[in-house]
Amino acid sequence: MGMCSSRQEPVTKEDLAKQRAIEKQLRKDRKKLEHEVKLLLLGAGESGKSTFAKQMKIIYLTGFDSEEKKEFVDVVHSNVLMNMRALLLAAKRLEIPLEEKNQKLAEEFGPLHNPISTQIVDAKMAAEVKQLWSDKGIQKVYRRANEFQLSDSAKYFIEKVDKYADPNFVPTEEDVLRSRAKTTGISETDFSIDNTHFKMVDVGGQRSERKKWIHCFQDVTAVIFFVALSEYNQTLYEDQTVNRMHESLKLFDEICNSRWFARTSIILFLNKRDLFEQKIKKHDLKIAFPNYDGGCNYEPATEYIRTQFENLNRTDEKHVYPHITCATDTDDIRFVFSAVKDIILHRTLLASGF
Repeated sequence: MGMCSSRQEPVTKEDLAKQRAIEKQLRKDRKKLEHEVKLLLLGAGESGKSTFAKQMKIIYLTGFDSEEKKEFVDVVHSNVLMNMRALLLAAKRLEIPLEEKNQKLAEEFGPLHNPISTQIVDAKMAAEVKQLWSDKGIQKVYRRANEFQLSDSAKYFIEKVDKYADPNFVPTEEDVLRSRAKTTGISETDFSIDNTHFKMVDVGGQRSERKKWIHCFQDVTAVIFFVALSEYNQTLYEDQTVNRMHESLKLFDEICNSRWFARTSIILFLNKRDLFEQKIKKHDLKIAFPNYDGGCNYEPATEYIRTQFENLNRTDEKHVYPHITCATDTDDIRFVFSAVKDIILHRTLLASGF
């Protein structure tokens, strides 16, 4: 009885070339992974994540060219109008009257009655914004900004409204850094430092965006968690019964002790130190932490907040690396990230057995 046998087809030169190309690409991919650092930016809304991401583009990439800056014109305009609208609505809620000469203007102010996207910051609108901003009632409302939702950069944008009304206006780097647009979805920025490739992932911090976070949790080298120091006497956009600092503490507890990040470095950015330094002089930290007894003083207040976050770490082997930052200050972020980079690379080498 005969036996069936199969004869293997000979390997051609083309097959060998394809195989070598595949193996070469696999080696390149493995080498890239060995030298790739994935940074995940987390934190509640308004904590400074997106501003930091912009700084990385400025410091380690080519920054924002003229065309890219022009893309922020509408964002800058909307920031002016949304902040003035917030001030006018707060004046009503807080029952703070405006000067009689401005009451009609306030009632008829365009952005109160029409979508912001349909409003143009031209010379007429700029004049209205300036007149309302100079009102004693509006200034009184502004001094109580912690009682309603107002952007940290409201004063910055409103006081520059004449410049923004120019038809040929192109935003400056600072305008871009300070402009605020709610982050939705996932944004990635790639850059390299000393032959190490960094992939930075920025996700929205609002409660509605957090369900998307888990899609970014795999293969993370380090988490940079952002907290706005100045938020201790403010409430959430989403729930005005919840203190922002308390929300950040709860969120940090979940992230720091998550099984996803059991072996992941946690960098804690206590951000907006410039705003905090001014605010703490007038508003005691007891507002958020009744047991705090350091008075209206920057150093003990900063130390107290740092300790509250560090004490949430329940893993002895894990280190939390805190930094006091100002995300709108490019020189500060350049200096701080240089130190952070060294920490991350050192921890990565240790994890690899070196």
